[in-house]
Amino acid sequence: MSATIYQPSADFVQKAHVAGMAAYEALCKEAETDYQGYWGRLAKELISWKTPFTKVLDESNAPFFKWFEDGTLNASYNCLDRNVEKGLGDKTAIIFEADGGEVTKVTYSQLLAKTCQYANALKSLGIQKGDRVVIYISMSIEGVAAMQACARIGATHSVVFGGFSAQSLRDRIEDTGAVAVITADNQVRGGKLLPLKSIVDEAIALGGCDAIKNVLVVKRSGADIAMTAGRDLWMADVADQQATTCEPEWVSAEHPLFLLYTSGSTGKPKGVQHSTGGYLLHAALTTKWTFDLKQDDVFWCTADIGWVTGHTYITYGPLALGGTEIVFEGVPTYPDAGRFWKMIQDHKVSIFYTAPTAIRSLIKAAEANDAVHPKSYNLSSLRLLGSVGEPINPAAWEWYYEHVGGSRCPIVDTFWQTETGGHMITPLPGVTPMVPGSCTLPFPGIQAAIVSETGEDMPNGQGGILVVKRPWPSMIRNIWGDPERFKKSYYPEDFKGKYYLAGDGAIRDEKTGYFTITGRIDDVLNVSGHRMGTMEIESALVSCTELVAEAAVVGRPDDTTGEAICAFVVLKRALPNTDEGKAIAKQLRDHIAKEIGPIAKPKDIRFGENLPKTRSGKIMRRLLRSLAKGEEITQDISTLENPHILGQLGQAY
Repeated sequence: MSATIYQPSADFVQKAHVAGMAAYEALCKEAETDYQGYWGRLAKELISWKTPFTKVLDESNAPFFKWFEDGTLNASYNCLDRNVEKGLGDKTAIIFEADGGEVTKVTYSQLLAKTCQYANALKSLGIQKGDRVVIYISMSIEGVAAMQACARIGATHSVVFGGFSAQSLRDRIEDTGAVAVITADNQVRGGKLLPLKSIVDEAIALGGCDAIKNVLVVKRSGADIAMTAGRDLWMADVADQQATTCEPEWVSAEHPLFLLYTSGSTGKPKGVQHSTGGYLLHAALTTKWTFDLKQDDVFWCTADIGWVTGHTYITYGPLALGGTEIVFEGVPTYPDAGRFWKMIQDHKVSIFYTAPTAIRSLIKAAEANDAVHPKSYNLSSLRLLGSVGEPINPAAWEWYYEHVGGSRCPIVDTFWQTETGGHMITPLPGVTPMVPGSCTLPFPGIQAAIVSETGEDMPNGQGGILVVKRPWPSMIRNIWGDPERFKKSYYPEDFKGKYYLAGDGAIRDEKTGYFTITGRIDDVLNVSGHRMGTMEIESALVSCTELVAEAAVVGRPDDTTGEAICAFVVLKRALPNTDEGKAIAKQLRDHIAKEIGPIAKPKDIRFGENLPKTRSGKIMRRLLRSLAKGEEITQDISTLENPHILGQLGQAY
């Protein structure tokens, strides 16, 4: 762990929602001595309930825990109506900046009106409480309104990232049993038009989407697109004629607010099911405490709404607190790599939350060109920085702290997952002395621990498996339609079914007790903060049946993306020469982009006549990891059936 410790300023501490270590320790002690009382108090303070809950936690059917179950609420009411009723109707809710730089602002009253029109449009098509709606759309005010509209009528939304392929979209539509898709004609990223509606058409044509009755299309580019009569409708044609008021559907706290698919090690994506009450509580609470959100802040989370970060820290958390936030359509390097810094300057952003991958790519650009260096912009509005998606390496942390935050902004290096709903281990900016590369201490009320493979607590200074010992309100409720997989994935018998298994290794510092995440313990890769199962990528490679006989995928460290995908491929033909290898590697990358999405393209592809296997036929993945990293093979290879192929697998394309 880095030896340098960075303290929050006395001024920041004094004004923070959670001010000083004594305040943090008092919250942790409250949670420890009266766990249910602690969460019950916060749920009453941060959420408006239609019917107040009488019971906080039901553990009778563990690990299927229930929180605030007899209480009723509506997430959209909590994010929109409540703020209008408090007199914030004219306050800016969203500042939207399009790829080309055009800016649109909407107030809370305007966002509520649009959400109600969308909700009424959905109801007019027969969509009701409990139905699933897939949203496949670009970053936009319309995307947020579509999510809020689903929540308003009690429909469960499942947002699919706009970079996923038709096959990936089809799989998610089928698994949810969705009755409708909300999409746009195109999305605009980096000056390019990228299709959305045509990919929806392709996905539905693949079959298995029989429950889909309607496809609602938001007009973004105005380009000509195919519309299927009787199924496809322009959102404006249905929504603009609707009333701007819509009574919220009051639902149980345990009602599924959304499903979000995350990669699993078995290849089939997992539909992570989140509740309404517990999820919304943690979204609001972490936005308030981790980001120290105040009424005059301008908050910018750069994530896409297709990922959980965009759900919690764009669509729900900041709006539940009446915050003003940025929604950005484009990419950080268009029209140049100063885009983020220019936007912070133009919109006077005070809280900035992005991924280490983005930071690392912008460091390279800034060091090559002063014009896009943060020092060329006025970033004095910033008071807090955040990092999300993967551990941030100390060198990137220190650059971010010095050059973006002017050595005055605390950095909250947040550890959490799709399954956890919100931050689990993170500095609190008015509390925690920061150490670059460490996510520091658990959020108050989260009982994180590091244990051995048999569930015994590990002493500080020794690595182990990260677990959470007690349920918490925003935790995953189930894997959609697969309770057995939920139990096996998150509450395995190794830990007597008692502890939530995060799937990451971690270590605590001997002196400070700070947590550092050391990487995945399963076959899930983390590329630019996006989790992908190795099996999923291997399956996509092998589905290229004319070329590929066998494939194995591992990760290797990468300076820009944190982890890079490395694929080892056995072809159905002789080993290619260099030029052929390049051509085949490109063909395979394009195939994976089509099957899964561009984010899953391997950085390295290596060819061999076989894969390194033991005599019993097991692939030696640890050898592949060493090869991917360019390490000298020092492991015992006497059990290998075919040691000679290690030489073949040395060249990366």
